[in-house]
Amino acid sequence: MSARLWSAQETADFLGIAVSTLYYWSYRGEGGPRLYRVGRNLRYDPADVQAWLDEQAA
Repeated sequence: MSARLWSAQETADFLGIAVSTLYYWSYRGEGGPRLYRVGRNLRYDPADVQAWLDEQAA
């Protein structure tokens, strides 16, 4: 795991999608990068986000 986790906003900005899309994927269990729940917040490991993005290209 990277030293610093990304917020949902940082992850959405990196992927070029709306934050609501990340929340929707989480709610529906429809994929997306692996996430961590920290309290009421979603957090993403940048390495997991990149790995998920690489899988989408395959």
